[in-house]
Amino acid sequence: MARPQKNRKVHTPPIFTNFKPSGISAKDLEQVILSLDEFEAIRLSDFLGMSQEEAAVEMEISRPTFTRLIEVARKKLSDFLINGKNLRLEGGNVHFRQNIIKCEACGQLFHISFNTDIKHCPHCGSSKLINLAGGFGHGRCCVE
Repeated sequence: MARPQKNRKVHTPPIFTNFKPSGISAKDLEQVILSLDEFEAIRLSDFLGMSQEEAAVEMEISRPTFTRLIEVARKKLSDFLINGKNLRLEGGNVHFRQNIIKCEACGQLFHISFNTDIKHCPHCGSSKLINLAGGFGHGRCCVE
């Protein structure tokens, strides 16, 4: 029996979670699921340019685990790009370091800690707020 997977640290939830080729309905496409920890590996290594050692420390995992994670993530991204599939970000054993709140009324995004309680948009005053971490089932569990 495999050892249970340790929770990996992800900085913030992704703002966008679904990607597909234009002009084709998502229901007609095969799906590729990129887990949130794979997304974070791509963000740290390829977008921010961190070394695998630095990225592993940031995610609180070993460097060999990070190497396996980034290899799987890159394989999935290449499948999405080359074969024109639907890419969805979801799942994985993660905890977020910070949250993002999106105002439905004005579209503003606010990076906040999980200890911060926000009821109204500081920009427009609306109470129509979307908790992006909550969309992945996270919230109080991510408080350190």
